[in-house]
Amino acid sequence: MDPRYSVQDILLCDLCQTAALQSHCELCHVNLCIVCVGKHLSDSSKRHNVVPYKHRTSTPNYPKCPNHTQKHCELYCEKCDIPVCSTCISSGKHKGHDLSDALQRLSSKTKDLEKDLNELEKRIYPTYEEITSYLNPEKVNLKKHYEKLKTAVSKQGEDWHREINIIVNKQKSEIDEMKYNHMAALNKQEKEIKQITSDVKQSILDLKKILDSNDVSLTSAYKSRNAEFRSLPPKVNVTFPSFSPHKINTEQLHQMFGSLSALSIKTEERGYTIKTPEAVSCPPVKPLLDKPELIATTDTGYKPLYSVTCLSDEEIWTCGEDKIMKLYNLQGKLLKSIQTKSGDKPCDIAVTGSGYLVYTDSDTRTINIVKNKKIQKVIRLQGWTPYCVCSTSSGDLLVTMHSVDNKQSKVVRYSGFTEKQTIQFDSEGKPLYSSDGLKYISENRNLDICVAGHGAKAVVVVNQAGKLRFRYTGHPSNNKRSFYPHGITTDSLSQILTADCDNHCIHILDQDGQFLRYIDNCDLYYPWGLCVDTRDNLFVAEWDSGKVKKIKYM
Repeated sequence: MDPRYSVQDILLCDLCQTAALQSHCELCHVNLCIVCVGKHLSDSSKRHNVVPYKHRTSTPNYPKCPNHTQKHCELYCEKCDIPVCSTCISSGKHKGHDLSDALQRLSSKTKDLEKDLNELEKRIYPTYEEITSYLNPEKVNLKKHYEKLKTAVSKQGEDWHREINIIVNKQKSEIDEMKYNHMAALNKQEKEIKQITSDVKQSILDLKKILDSNDVSLTSAYKSRNAEFRSLPPKVNVTFPSFSPHKINTEQLHQMFGSLSALSIKTEERGYTIKTPEAVSCPPVKPLLDKPELIATTDTGYKPLYSVTCLSDEEIWTCGEDKIMKLYNLQGKLLKSIQTKSGDKPCDIAVTGSGYLVYTDSDTRTINIVKNKKIQKVIRLQGWTPYCVCSTSSGDLLVTMHSVDNKQSKVVRYSGFTEKQTIQFDSEGKPLYSSDGLKYISENRNLDICVAGHGAKAVVVVNQAGKLRFRYTGHPSNNKRSFYPHGITTDSLSQILTADCDNHCIHILDQDGQFLRYIDNCDLYYPWGLCVDTRDNLFVAEWDSGKVKKIKYM
């Protein structure tokens, strides 16, 4: 029974719990008697609003106190982060703590819950769905790969069986031949002995006839053959052949048969986290400059110049209409030159996370890496020609390529020498990329894959799983020439920058494809290749002039 109610149904003060209440503090939601009103108002830290009890506003639906079951928690202790009732407060446990209205606090909590729910539904859950959709093709590839392994093992087994059968059949033939020769030798001896036996038998008959006849002429003509018959024919001694099977060395057989490399299952950080709604909605930490600034210019000597990529904040690799790739510092000094292995000009270049130079050779259809001044062919393609390349945060390579008949185009992810992912079609089975023109490529900080294709006059962006996110086909404000994107890069804010060659400018987009601004000053002339350094300085390779321009735009 509520202690505030006596037998006479008298309401008691919440503080002293002995005197009848007469007033109510609407700030603290406490019922007070005449004596306790003065004590309550003596707390000058709050602007209390004490009114007659009958004039109080309607009592909200406050939660029951878990410690005092007959009380309702009308206040919330900010320090302890729990709802409290008047008895909890009078106990002194929350003395000096900041208190707020429980319902207001509940309302604030409810807004936080709604905010969390919105983020879970709109951002986090879809992201995990995308990751899951990426795993499905991985599972398909898994099945195909292991079937290929089993097929290879079966083929090796068949080859071994075939070779063993050949050996067995050969030895059986040899045994048959030895058996034949052995039998022939015995048959020959048997024939010879039978002939001699026949001659002996005839001699016996001849001698008996002579003796029976008493004919002197026959006796005189007789020639003895006993000496001949006493010399027995040679005995044929044959040693039977034997088969000596070698002991089967199981370990050696396994080594000779072939071995399986170990299955390696590792986890790696994805390199990014889902941005909070505040981070998405807030302006960038580095705002875009109203007027981008030209900081430095490097003359590479190429005519034309194709690509530029940062080795560091102070050094850039370049390539153009030449078989030589050149490394410059920002003062324009040539630091290193590397000639392609084939003697053909490279199509595009990139720098790996380890600092190695990678280049594509469309003439030999190879992807190559330069380590310690030595060029290694990493990948040689069959039926496809590689064009542009970028190195990802995970250490993979992303390569754009065309079929040799120029009817298809795709993006392939390589992990080392292994093809890891192919991106070619959208969810409806339609080609993501046009079959004509070069396609420069870059991985964004959120792991989106951005491809600029001047043939399609579009920037095509897919997520890590290869699912189309958006296409950007230029900004309506551009009333000059058509949008022909070439080079593409991304910065630390996941902004996308692409070179609009014919309009002599750079388009800056946010990670969702919304146009932010142009870089159309800095005397840009046919901008082609792009890259950014760790400080978000932009490097622009000008196709016609052969110059690399460093631009500060944030």
